[in-house]
Amino acid sequence: MDKLDKIFELQKKFDEDLINNRNLHGITLEQWIQKETLAIISELAELLNEVNFKWWKNPKQIDLAAVKEELVDILHFFVGMCLKAGMTSDELFELYIKKNEENFRRQHGTSEKKGYEIK
Repeated sequence: MDKLDKIFELQKKFDEDLINNRNLHGITLEQWIQKETLAIISELAELLNEVNFKWWKNPKQIDLAAVKEELVDILHFFVGMCLKAGMTSDELFELYIKKNEENFRRQHGTSEKKGYEIK
């Protein structure tokens, strides 16, 4: 099985378990996206705390294991949103490839989108 497919499968099982165990039935798509977006923002803040963003404090040694754990937490919520929006791992992959190609066109000044021309 493809690794991304496996991540989506595991997240689907976890989300179903969470909904049943925490009695979260009836939450709308809009509410789920709001909740998971806030969760990602919270995880991003935790990630920031791991990489010395507070210039007014003495820096600590970066704990790469903690950084990786926060990145995985972010991925959990992101994949959960993908699933709730009806996106499959294949669709995410295809949309990522398209956007990556467009991002390269923008950086090379060949995009039809305005504002990325190379001067």
